[in-house]
Amino acid sequence: MAEILQHPFDAIVDKNSRVLILGSFPSIKSFEDNFYYAHSRNLFWPIMESIFKVRLTTNDERRHFALAQGIAMWDTYGSLSREEGTSSDANLKDLVPNDFHSFFKKYPNIKHIFFTGRKAEQGYKKHFSDIKIPTTLLPSTSPAYAAMKREEKERHYRVIKDILEN
Repeated sequence: MAEILQHPFDAIVDKNSRVLILGSFPSIKSFEDNFYYAHSRNLFWPIMESIFKVRLTTNDERRHFALAQGIAMWDTYGSLSREEGTSSDANLKDLVPNDFHSFFKKYPNIKHIFFTGRKAEQGYKKHFSDIKIPTTLLPSTSPAYAAMKREEKERHYRVIKDILEN
């Protein structure tokens, strides 16, 4: 049975954020931990640690790191329904996007958007094609996407640091 879910936590963002990393919607584990990319097998945080040469062990450290680097984090969808017991993007229905027009008015320093999967990108582009901020699709760091090795995913994610350094 599908349940209607509201996004459980706020975006990580401040006035100094220069890039936005967008997922689709929090996983079950992220709901439980009240934080982005919380599943122990999700490679997002290990890849960030490797690229930026840091060690992040708590959600507070991850939040501080993201903001210190100029990285904002949010999700394309603010509410939706999905079958109980699964986090798969393929199971997402009744999708309601977050309000990116208001978001970018409030945070005008964001100059690039990175999507951590195709579902996030498709939803954003469907509803916000009028927003003229450059975007990049990155491979999913989810354990469900095993077709690409970690080293290859990490190579793709290095573009985040490259853009922040320029």
